[in-house]
Order: sequence, then structure tokens, then C-alpha cells
Amino acid sequence: MSRIGKNPVTIPEGVTVDIKDNVITVKGKLGELTQEFSDVTIKTEENDVIVERATDHKDHRAKHGLYRSLINNMIEGVSNGWTKQLELVGVGYRASNQGQKLDLAVGFSHNIILDIAPEVKVETISEKGKNPIVKLTSHDKQLVGQVAAKIRGFRKPEPYKGKGIKFVGEILRRKAGKSA
Repeated sequence: MSRIGKNPVTIPEGVTVDIKDNVITVKGKLGELTQEFSDVTIKTEENDVIVERATDHKDHRAKHGLYRSLINNMIEGVSNGWTKQLELVGVGYRASNQGQKLDLAVGFSHNIILDIAPEVKVETISEKGKNPIVKLTSHDKQLVGQVAAKIRGFRKPEPYKGKGIKFVGEILRRKAGKSA
């Protein structure tokens, strides 16, 4: 039995869960998310969502924990939301935003201008003496992670000086420079 899959997901106040034809819809104060599912049965009992699988087949076991985690992330997202923060480390690295357009200056000959999805709220924090921070907030965990990974992919942190775009709190594996 999947240890993750057998745990019920608690539904907080203000969140509604609807299940119809292999599609689960979660609505809350921050938005609405839908997810298709297969090979498992999902049912609601009082304030809990329970995920059950039909057999002990390898695919069914894998999807049991997967769908439970996806439903938990959906419920958490529509009630509290998800946030990712990226830090720009490097001399002259800057970030600014006008609405949903993110403008990054990360050492290339031109600035990178990225249109952010309307579901993701973007905010830039620039304080004197500190590295600029890009803060992404949304109710969809997958979308926030995808946008953050795309931004990080423009200039990944290098192992010698640590320059680049990294997640706040990310620990980088540093290398020693050349020895004379």
C-alpha cells in the first residue's frame, strides 16, 4: 500500500471539491484548478478526499500516490497559494517588471523580456547592497515551478563564483579555482 496514497487529504473551510467523469475540480478563494485522473477512484467523505486503487499493479501503485499528492497540492494552492523566489547573483544583474512583463539584465548584450502567464503574479524586490529577488506567486504549483525553472534556465548558477539565477535558499556545490 502506498504510504502517501493511503493518507486522506483534508479539505479546509472555503474549499469545494467536485468529482465528475474522471475529472476533479477544486475551487477556493484564490482560484479554480482541474485535474484528470485514471486508474484510481477518488471519493469525498465529510471533510476528506480519499484516493483508492483497483489493484496492486505497478502502474496503479504509482498513480495512487501521484494523484493524492496532486490533489493535496491543488487544495493547498487554492487555499494558501504557492510562492517561489529567485535571486540574481552577479555584478550588474537587475530585474524589473511592468505588469506581467519581466525584464532581466543578466550579463548578456541585451535584456531578456519574458511574458509571464496571467495566473502567476510577479514581483521584483531590489534593495541597495542586496541581490535582486524575483518573487512568483500563484495558486497552481506546477505553473509556478515551470515559470521559475524557465527564468533560472536563462543563467544557471556557475560553480566557481556562484554567479547566475538561483532559488532563494538553494545550496550550490562550489569548486575550487585553479591553483597557481
